[in-house]
Amino acid sequence: MGSVARTPFIAGNWKMNLDHLQAVAFVQKLHWTLKEAKHDSGDVEVAVFPPFTDLRTVQTLVDADKIPFGIGAQDLSAHDAGAYTGEISGQFLAKLDLRYVIIGHSERRQYHAESDEIVASKVQAALRHGLVPVICVGETAEDLEQFGASAVPVGQLRVALEGVPADADIVVAYEPVWAIGSGQAATPEQAQEVCAKLREVVADALGPDAAARTRVLYGGSVKSGNIASFMREPDVDGALVGGASLVVDEFAAIVRYQKHVGV
Repeated sequence: MGSVARTPFIAGNWKMNLDHLQAVAFVQKLHWTLKEAKHDSGDVEVAVFPPFTDLRTVQTLVDADKIPFGIGAQDLSAHDAGAYTGEISGQFLAKLDLRYVIIGHSERRQYHAESDEIVASKVQAALRHGLVPVICVGETAEDLEQFGASAVPVGQLRVALEGVPADADIVVAYEPVWAIGSGQAATPEQAQEVCAKLREVVADALGPDAAARTRVLYGGSVKSGNIASFMREPDVDGALVGGASLVVDEFAAIVRYQKHVGV
């Protein structure tokens, strides 16, 4: 399960920021910045996760200008259609040619009471519509003190992968809740320890081939100054970036970690 050719993946979760006009300006500027820096999109995959109201606009721009960014949604409904006011179906997202969808982000778990079982049903909904779920797992400060770093995320991922076929395309994102927005990132060694255990969960659930190809990301106070230290770890394949993904130069520097700080 060691290092196979897994393309590094830097994903920007915009959360509830940037309207559709701001999104256009941001994506264009990010594209120009990376182009001017001669970034090779084959070296590091970039994806942005805008709010629902921006998705069509961003998808049209990326398609028309042939911008090499993946696009994802920040959530989806476990249901495909029906009387679910305010919900968004995976069917709708697939029609926009999106590739990714974040599922089980700690903010959804915390503010919207999403259980492990709800997260698992959303993973199934994503896969039904050909979307790649970015499955978020992570422990709170209380979990860390009581159970250690890996127990809760390992348990969350086990439930999320129930019934997932061995050939499914998934991404796993380890986000220690205590690190999100706190300015206090996990150490690279801590991230590696948990990411390695999450890869073992994928191996148990989906088999060694799936574990070898599945990208495991770290998220939680990722910055241009610390990204390279995470990317040196063998089981960290990229980052799910929050606040820093809203600043073009900072996010571009994170994407270009190989050139800008080296690995």
